[in-house]
Amino acid sequence: MLKVHGLARLHIGPLYLEVAAGECVALRGRSGSGKSLFLRAIADLDPADGDVALEGRDRNTMSAPDWRRQVGYLPAEPGWWADRVATHFADWSACRPMAERLGLDPAAGDWFVSRLSSGERQRLGLIRLLEGRSRCLLLDEPTASLDEASTAVVEDLVAQHCETGGCCLFVTHDPAQFARISRRGYRLEEGKLVPESCA
Repeated sequence: MLKVHGLARLHIGPLYLEVAAGECVALRGRSGSGKSLFLRAIADLDPADGDVALEGRDRNTMSAPDWRRQVGYLPAEPGWWADRVATHFADWSACRPMAERLGLDPAAGDWFVSRLSSGERQRLGLIRLLEGRSRCLLLDEPTASLDEASTAVVEDLVAQHCETGGCCLFVTHDPAQFARISRRGYRLEEGKLVPESCA
């Protein structure tokens, strides 16, 4: 379980949220409402007030790298630090089946990052995150640049992650996706989380 208690950063908060093991919670809100700020604060990428814990363990008891291995954040535009795709993975060969499932060329590991489209970067960013086996996924519009088929695969991968005991906080602007991915959702409005039906 991910537990957020009194988290506040700039114009958002204090925010309170629990995401149970096996659960995907949907989050939406207008542009600029603070959704990315919220995810970054949970991931401890930006300073924030309040407490965050995973499976009963407070993040302050872990180093930042250890916390981020357990609570994996995928920004809308994943970061890259080397020229070649495969360099960003612990074992690209083991990731090839997932890449193919997401409609990527299995030879993509040999590509230069500079040749990737926005959709390819999003899919590869998700694969990189799943390779790390984070217990909690923080996904910031992970399908915004994807077609319908790739979006469906991403949603299936997230569902499988949750079925194995992981959890997920999934940001989306798509009302249909909001309803598909979760039984429970929130809208971030005026710095507060407003419960919203996913039905």
